[in-house]
Amino acid sequence: MTDLNSLRYTAEHEWVALEGDVATVGITDYAADKLGDVVYVDLPAAGTALTADQVCGEIESTKSVGELYAPLSGEVVELNDAVVDDPSLVNSDAFGAGWLIKVRVDASAAEALLDRAAYEALTGGEA
Repeated sequence: MTDLNSLRYTAEHEWVALEGDVATVGITDYAADKLGDVVYVDLPAAGTALTADQVCGEIESTKSVGELYAPLSGEVVELNDAVVDDPSLVNSDAFGAGWLIKVRVDASAAEALLDRAAYEALTGGEA
């Protein structure tokens, strides 16, 4: 189980786990629950340059289409092929097997993201 308190969060409901200068990015279980059953994900290819707060992908569910925002600027180094093949992983394991992309970033930039308490306040304690 991922330690949710060790993650950083965005107001757009992405989570970030840092390991050195590589950020693993996914959407929170709160966002996955609001979307409903995820049926398709469109992720940026490895090598793609991302700009923080810009749309970099799409998550489609049976209820709606949501945009994936880059939480930090950097270069995509890996995408989760398992989620592309089985988008339901976003619903069943948002903080584990449902991760979306890995991005090489300036790790100090993550300090500007929300901590768990701030994210829970944003979502009314539902996170």
